[in-house]
Amino acid sequence: MKYIIVEDFSGQEVPFIFPRRVDHTDMREQLPYGKVLSAGIVELGPDGFLCQGGNTELGVLARPEKDAAIITEALRKR
Repeated sequence: MKYIIVEDFSGQEVPFIFPRRVDHTDMREQLPYGKVLSAGIVELGPDGFLCQGGNTELGVLARPEKDAAIITEALRKR
């Protein structure tokens, strides 16, 4: 899967996860938020989420540990 992490209007970091066949740039155009903080590929490994890569069109890189923590928190059972 691919992901983008954006800053919402309250300053929170919000992840969006989407299929690999969708371009980061195309997904970015669909999001109402202003600032893209990171983007890349996310996979679920035996020890949790693994984030890597980046996107040159968006001008951002993955932040492996921080992005994995944000995605983990967003998907935890509540």
